[in-house]
Amino acid sequence: MARQTRAQRRARRQAQAQSGGQPQPGGVAQRARTRQQQVRPSQQPAKSQAGSARRDRTGRTFVRESWAELKKVEWPRQPQVIQATVVVLIACLVVGVYLYAWDRIWQPTVQWIIGQ
Repeated sequence: MARQTRAQRRARRQAQAQSGGQPQPGGVAQRARTRQQQVRPSQQPAKSQAGSARRDRTGRTFVRESWAELKKVEWPRQPQVIQATVVVLIACLVVGVYLYAWDRIWQPTVQWIIGQ
């Protein structure tokens, strides 16, 4: 149902006032009743995880749906893969050098504490 314009609402209120103030069908009172009858999602009973939709799924359906999802993926081109690989290798090198340096710095202290 399309939303009423301001002029339409005014005309409806004037018609109600002239008819003795009786609300017309489809008015505010009816909408309020409809809202009260609606059940909020949080008040609905929880649905079980093992429903009937789970039972009729087969391996073939799973593969078909998985293949359809894989077609939607935007796969990276070779230059993007090479760039990402280089970034990961550089990050591993930096972290490795950092850990090696800290290990060499703290090695004498730890050996002194342990007593070797």
